[in-house]
Amino acid sequence: MSALEKAYYSPVGRKVASKAGLHEPPRLRRGREWPQGRIVLAPLGASSLVADALALLGREHDAPVVDSGTDAPGYGDRIGALVVDALDVAAVTDLEALRAVLRPAARAVERAGRIVVVARPGGAGGGWEADAVARALDGINRTVGKELRGGATATLVYAHEGVAAADLVSTLGFVLQGRSAFVDGQAWHVRPAAVTADRLDEHPLDGRVCVVTGAARGIGAAIARTLAREGAAVLAVDIPAAGEALAAVANEIGGTALQLDITADDAGARIAAHVAARGARIHAMVHNAGITRDKMLVNTDADRWASVLDVNLAAEMRINAVLLDPAVEGGMADGGRIVGIASTSGLAGNKGQTNYAASKAGVAGLVAAMAPDLAHRRITVNAVAPGFIETEMTARIPFVQREVFRRVNSLSQGGQPVDVAETIAYLCEPASQGVTGQVIRVCGQNMVGA
Repeated sequence: MSALEKAYYSPVGRKVASKAGLHEPPRLRRGREWPQGRIVLAPLGASSLVADALALLGREHDAPVVDSGTDAPGYGDRIGALVVDALDVAAVTDLEALRAVLRPAARAVERAGRIVVVARPGGAGGGWEADAVARALDGINRTVGKELRGGATATLVYAHEGVAAADLVSTLGFVLQGRSAFVDGQAWHVRPAAVTADRLDEHPLDGRVCVVTGAARGIGAAIARTLAREGAAVLAVDIPAAGEALAAVANEIGGTALQLDITADDAGARIAAHVAARGARIHAMVHNAGITRDKMLVNTDADRWASVLDVNLAAEMRINAVLLDPAVEGGMADGGRIVGIASTSGLAGNKGQTNYAASKAGVAGLVAAMAPDLAHRRITVNAVAPGFIETEMTARIPFVQREVFRRVNSLSQGGQPVDVAETIAYLCEPASQGVTGQVIRVCGQNMVGA
């Protein structure tokens, strides 16, 4: 149980929340924990792709209850997840079949359960109607995510033409397990990949070097711990002023520490040299380090503007340029992973954060630009966009304002650093090869920019 949950569920916390008119936040299922109830598979056509993927995951499934009248039938007990194979859905009339299986499940899914729809994306050559229907599915998914209760979430996975069951194993495993606890109402794409998996590996990063900047505390420390749990040899990087905390994290996870200002001209070369000295190359580069220097634009001077853009965006680009040079010893390995940290502020804008929003929107743009250029090396480039996450920094926000930020999402609470870390670990898995050029929001379906 997180510190926030302990505060809410304690006798004092319950009393304070009650007086303030606040409902207890639902308890989320985290980690590599599967739904407790039955998994129900609803095929809306002839496709067996999702059934084959569930078989590779070792997940048995039941048939759906289908609504055909005015009173929605029930399941008799709670189900853990509804997984819908909507790959053959291409006409507006086909959407009725989706409604008919979603309606009974929406009231039957357990607390912290899952509704997952797998469908074809628009632009797949199916014509105007198929493209419109693909986008309609996104609207359905976002709305279902907002209607579910008790910490249950909704996810839409667009499987591109040529995707095999093994291409879906990593993604379906992530969205069904508790690792996706704070990912809600989101949609992303899976493409055919050279590297797949015929099972879900609990230690997919065994023997692989992963570098994490800003690793001394908060989200960065959680990322380092989670990657180490997955088997990675972690190089934890942070500024010299955080050296003691950085060493503590590295020692805890059996990794190594590098005190480094990432804005230094030689930052990329020093990271590569550290890895090369251990006879390795980098599998994953996680650009977590970042700063804020918030002011209204009218009060933002050149120094405040430049410092945020340099740390959050330009430094990442300079480091990537060095590590992506195949001639650099200790640089990125083919088949590697680059993961940046965007933000809901960058996707939607936020008052008083013009510089920060620019830097984080820039990260999203960088991901989209780099991904196709690195496809020939099988290097994927993605980002996560956290919403309100419970950290030392957000704990300093005044109580009322902080409580508002926690509540303006579909899960009625702030996320935990581990929620961001779990999504990054999923993106770093070798079997997530088919996911690139994506920005996945880890925000509980925050209403900002939704």
